[in-house]
Order: sequence, then C-alpha cells, then structure tokens
Amino acid sequence: MTTLAYRRDIDGLRAIAVIAVVLFHFGVPGFTGGFVGVDIFFVISGYLITSIIWRERLAQRFSFVDFWARRARRILPALFVMMLGALVAGWFLLAPKDYDELGRSVHYQVVFTSNLLFMRQDGYFDVASDLKPLLHTWSLSVEEQFYIIFPLLLTLLSSRLKHWRMALFTLLLASFALSVWAVAHYPEKAFYLLPMRAWELLAGSMLAVVPARDWRASPALAQAVSLAGLGLILLAIFAYDPSTPFPGAAALLPVVGVVCLIWANGQQLTLTGKLLGSRLMVGVGLISYSWYLWHWPVFVFGNYASVDDLGPWQLGGLFLLSLLLGYASWRFIEAPFRERRLLAGRRQILAAAGIAILGLGLIGKSLGWADGVPWRLSPNALQFAQARTWSPELMACLSDDKKNNHRELCRFGPQFGATRALVWGDSHASALIPALEDGVSTYGASVTQAGYSGCVPFSRQESTPGCVKFNQRVTQVLSQEAFSDVVLVARWSLYVYGERSGDTGASLLDPTTGKYDRAVAEQRFSEALRALVQQVRASGRRVWLVKEVPLQDFSVPYRLSRLAMLGRPTDREGLPLEDHLKRQAYISSVFEQIAAADPGVKLLDPAPRLCNATGWCRVEFGGRALYTDDNHLSDVGARYVEAFLEPLFLSLRHQTEASSL
Repeated sequence: MTTLAYRRDIDGLRAIAVIAVVLFHFGVPGFTGGFVGVDIFFVISGYLITSIIWRERLAQRFSFVDFWARRARRILPALFVMMLGALVAGWFLLAPKDYDELGRSVHYQVVFTSNLLFMRQDGYFDVASDLKPLLHTWSLSVEEQFYIIFPLLLTLLSSRLKHWRMALFTLLLASFALSVWAVAHYPEKAFYLLPMRAWELLAGSMLAVVPARDWRASPALAQAVSLAGLGLILLAIFAYDPSTPFPGAAALLPVVGVVCLIWANGQQLTLTGKLLGSRLMVGVGLISYSWYLWHWPVFVFGNYASVDDLGPWQLGGLFLLSLLLGYASWRFIEAPFRERRLLAGRRQILAAAGIAILGLGLIGKSLGWADGVPWRLSPNALQFAQARTWSPELMACLSDDKKNNHRELCRFGPQFGATRALVWGDSHASALIPALEDGVSTYGASVTQAGYSGCVPFSRQESTPGCVKFNQRVTQVLSQEAFSDVVLVARWSLYVYGERSGDTGASLLDPTTGKYDRAVAEQRFSEALRALVQQVRASGRRVWLVKEVPLQDFSVPYRLSRLAMLGRPTDREGLPLEDHLKRQAYISSVFEQIAAADPGVKLLDPAPRLCNATGWCRVEFGGRALYTDDNHLSDVGARYVEAFLEPLFLSLRHQTEASSL
C-alpha cells in the first residue's frame, strides 16, 4: 500500500464528494447531508499526502521544501485566482460591510487561517453564512494546516519511535475523542478546528503507512467491504441534515466509508471501484478541486445579485456556471501548474506564492482600512447600507452577555422628581432610544432606559446568567428609585415562537421535557407577563406594554442597498400587514386582556406608523432604511415611529404639571 500508482477510483470518490457538497449548497432536495463531501476529501487527502511522504522517505529522497512546493503548486494558483475573482465581483456587488468582510476572509485565507475567522462568526449552517463568498475555504485552511504540521510529525515519530504507527493511531483516537466531546460542548470549534478534524485526515494516513501484508483480503471480502463503504457514504449524504451534531461520531459514516473503499480497491478493483473509475466519474473528480473552489462564490454572488429567492431555473444556471468555471480553472490554471508548464522550478513557485500571498493579503487588509470602499456605491445605496449599524452612543446603552453590565441604565432628561419612566426590555428597548431622546426634549420628561440583548423583562429559568442578573438589578432599581411609569418593550414573539423561519430561538420551553411546545410557550408567556405587570402595579406604578414592530423576512439594509445598487425600486418593500397581525395575534390578545382588566395598564403599538391602509408595512422612507436588520428599528426608524410614544410623554407631562400645582 506504499506505492502511489494512479487510482481512478479515488478520482471517482472525489466526484462523489464534490457533487454532494455542491448539490447540498444549491439546496437540491435529498442531499441534506451533502456537507460530508468535505470529510471525504479529508480522508482522501490524508491518504494521498501520506503515501507521497512515506514513499519518498523509504527511498530516502523526501524533502520538506519539495513537499511544500508541490502543495503550493497543487493548491494555491487556482485558489488565488478564485479569491481575486471574488474581489472583483465583490467590487460591483457587495455593500461596504460585506466587502470589508470579504477582505478579512482573503486576509485570513492567504495565511491559511480562515477557519479561525469563520469559527468566531455565524455558524456554518446559519442563514447569515450564505453571504460569505469564501466560507468554503475553511476546509482548505484545515488541510493546509495539516500539510504544514504532518510531515514534521511523521518524520519525528517514524525516526524516534519503534511503534510509531501505534503512536499515530493513538493521535487519531485522541482527535476523534476530542471531536466527540467538542460537538457537545463547543460545536463551532468542533466543526472548524484542525484538532477536532485531524482524525479524518489521519484515517487516510493510516491506510498509507500500514504494511500491505497486514491488509490482505479475499476477493469476496474486498467486494463486500467496497460496497459497504459506498453504502455508508450514501447513507450520510441522504440521511444527515444541518441539525445532525457534526462532526463527532456522526462523521464515522463517511470517514469509515472512504477508508473501506480505498482499502478494498487497493486489494483489487471491485465492482464499486469500476463504477467510481468510469469515465464520467473520473472526469468530474479531476475538476473537483476547482469546482469546489468556484461553486460557493457563484452561489453567494448569485443570491446577492438576485435579491429575491432564486428559482429552480436560476439555480440551475448558477450550477452550470460554477461547473464551467471549475472546468476552466482546471484546464487553464490547475493543469498547467501541476504539469509544470508554468513556473516549473520549486524556487519559482514558492517565490510566486509568496508574492501572491503578500499581494492578496495586503488587498484584503486594505479593504478593512477603507471600510469596504463605500465610495463605490451610489449615495442612495450607501445610505441604505449604513443603516446596518447603530450609533456608538446607542450601543453603549445595550448590555449583553459579552459586557460586564457596568452600564445597565441610560438616563435621559432631568433625573429628579417623582414623574419618571423606566423603559425596560431587550434590544428592542434600546432601539427606541432616538425616539426617547426626542420625547424627553419635546416634553421635558425624564426617562431611564434598561436594555439587555436577548433578555425578556421577566426572569426565566432558561435565561443566561447575565440576563437573570440584569433583571434582578432592574428590579432592585425599581424598588429603590421613584419611577411613576414602567414601559415594557421586547421582541416578545422571539421568546414565544422563535425566529420567523421556525422555532429556533424560542426560550419558553416546556420545563418537563426541555423541548419546545407552542401551547406551553404561550401559557408560560401569559403567566409570566401577568405576574410581572401585577408586581409593578402593586407598587403603584403605571405600566405601558409596547407591541412589536413588524418583523421582516429579510435584512432591510442588505436588501435595500442591493436593490439600489441594481437600480431597482425600493419604496414597495416590506411585510404584508396580515402576516404581522397573524404572528402577533396571541400576544396582542394577552396584552389587551391585561389592559382591559386594569386601567393602570396602557398599550402602545408602533405598527400603525409603519403599516398603511393598503396592507403592507414599509421598511424605508425618503431613501432611508427604517430597520438595522430584519427586526430592529434603525435610528431613522425609531424617529419615524416616535409619535406612537406620544400618549406616554403626554401622561408624564400631565403628571409633572399636576405635581407642581
């Protein structure tokens, strides 16, 4: 097994891997576990790389420099051209923040660490990740890190230890155990980091270094193992989905499947091996690397440019485009470099790689220095894009799990007298700060704002420790200070129902099962809110319940800026009022029941300011975005709806005037 004769079946395995990944990313039904194609690549890579190293070490002609030069020749030219293409496409398509993020991705990837960058951001399967053109390079970073470390490790072990193969196998087991543990405790690290992925590459490595005499099998056994290996791979591709805890133990199916196929067809060419070695499969396998490089940026930029969801024909067109680009990359970039028709010497390829790394790294870094080059955009598109972020002053008034909670309260207006309002809630309470500031200035009122991200203003068993402490602190402030009114603001439906796309994020779970149940969540919400209102009312304070703003189906700044960049109209974007009312029906009924039972409870609703008689809820006004994302009001949006707070401020002013008589 130490020889490295060309194996057509391995190219066929590459074909299965890339087809699975591409069809998964393009959302083709059935391929819900296509992400395991990356694991197939890992095992193949471990096998081939170790075979090369070990064969050359046995022949006493292994050179680290030659090895890394070959890796550079194999991987970097096509990768760098793809990244350059993404930068060019991004210049014309991406909003400043996204172009800045693309630059960061390039900067990290040229030093083989993009997996570290993406680990700290949104999860691989999150919707936000669909707007990252270089997300797929995380797997290349893992492989490149392995290529740097493994030759040194293999040389050290094989030259110093008699039973070095057992040591290598022990490292495999340790990495697998770490992966299983991390999936349960640190899933993002388990997915992205080399220590938790190394066992997959080492599984291929073990195939390459175990003596051939230890692997002999009968033809019947080889046929059975080969067929079983293919079955394990297909089972993972069709049975897994993004909810599968991965990699961990679940990765055993594709990894063991690939090991079985490589081993069995190393014994003899099986029927499965003949299928994998067919002309079509080998052809796809040959271009698999370049196709993998191009398919994801094509999909991301296609989504970005379309603005609306892509239809089947559009997806089919993008699929074909990615395949053509992959073929062109293989034909005109990969093959000439691998066949040494370009930069034939190792010094030449390493020097060119170094120059390209410096150049692309500098370009990527400069995009951050230039804030994503905002002057590329028209004034209108730029104005929409800039609505994505709140002002630093507003952010300073929002606590979250990453802050030390030293500033839970922000005070506006004169902080004395008995007529003062406390605005208490999650980030939606903080989003109202521009409107609160205007109200304080206009009516001479006094307002204290307390907002904690993702924290509904009543204590919950499932809350983060920071949220629980925050609510306890606000309750303590209420008992110590003279507030006349308490305004409760939150994205209520998030805690009851989760995100609009499903129950992800719902935190009012069934305490008996620890799982989500809509009826239980609604009941818990009603009971908790009624108890909180009762508690506040018992202290003699008025309560104002603020209903949610309409939740949109898209990130508003993204969509509006992209529409403006494409020259398309923006003034008819928004959510149908019927959808908003349907989602809020139960919550609104609870609010209305509480208010009807107690004249000291009042309702405030920003939706009428955003939703008109024609039945839709707008997201822009006068060329400005009213939201920072799909649910938070922007500074402009808060001021656009601020009139809905007029009853509160009029009440505060009347109380102030009455107390001064």
